[in-house]
Amino acid sequence: MPAPVSTPPADAACAGPPASAEARRRPALSPSRAMDFKQCPLKYRFRAIDRIPEPPSRHAVRGTVVHAVLEDLYGLPAAERRPERAEALVEPAWARVLAAQPEVAELIAADGLEPFLGEVRALVESYYQLEDPTRFEPESREARVEVELEDGVLLRGYVDRIDVAPTGELRVVDYKTGRAPGLAQETKALFQLKFYALVVLRTRGVLPAQLRLIYLADRQILTYAPDAEELGRFERTLSALWTAVREAGRTGEFPPTTSWLCGYCDYKPLCPEFGGTPPPYPGWPEDDGESPDETLAEAVAD
Repeated sequence: MPAPVSTPPADAACAGPPASAEARRRPALSPSRAMDFKQCPLKYRFRAIDRIPEPPSRHAVRGTVVHAVLEDLYGLPAAERRPERAEALVEPAWARVLAAQPEVAELIAADGLEPFLGEVRALVESYYQLEDPTRFEPESREARVEVELEDGVLLRGYVDRIDVAPTGELRVVDYKTGRAPGLAQETKALFQLKFYALVVLRTRGVLPAQLRLIYLADRQILTYAPDAEELGRFERTLSALWTAVREAGRTGEFPPTTSWLCGYCDYKPLCPEFGGTPPPYPGWPEDDGESPDETLAEAVAD
């Protein structure tokens, strides 16, 4: 793909309604919530409908700070995006995350703030081994995207970065602060990017030339070139998934699905598979202003 350059922003074409309309948003499907439902419908219910809060993890907070640094980095003029400038952005980014989530202070303090910030700096330094941020201008960063499919399914989420080349080719980029998955997990890893590629295709009429997952922990890049036929199949998959979600929402039946991931689930005490009792089903959030999709923090904290 040719080196991307700056183009007139198209965020308005992909973004959802303004902040003042947030309370009126209707339910949508996001990459995180789609994966939740596929993994365990009851987990989807606890997160998206009951909205039972989960304690933040150190790993998730670190991911949020790294994403904030990279977002700020691309807000600087290209010539200023040097490693030392990126390092200087770490503490301000942490301060913003802390202001938004004061409850994470105790979590990070347990092992010390400086070791935590050192991990953030190391991941940001790794980024420079994979891309040179001084060589191009992203078209958008941390943009909320939204589109309604022909059958009424509303897709919504956040994209870390969209690049556009001089020839018009488009690249969708997602940062990951963990390690690259094995071959058996690549399909799952690409689910999120296919989701965003479909949103871009349906809003702009442009097929992304490349999907890129950047894994900072082990300095790996996973790239994929979708085709329109494949994204058409993926669209039908999402529509079928949303039909299943809405049926579960109508009946209140969200059965648990057990797997090795249950050992890491914060909702385990409420799961009937482990002797727990779910709270009464509150009903599908059609008219109460809630929207069972991911927040920006959930989207970036991988």
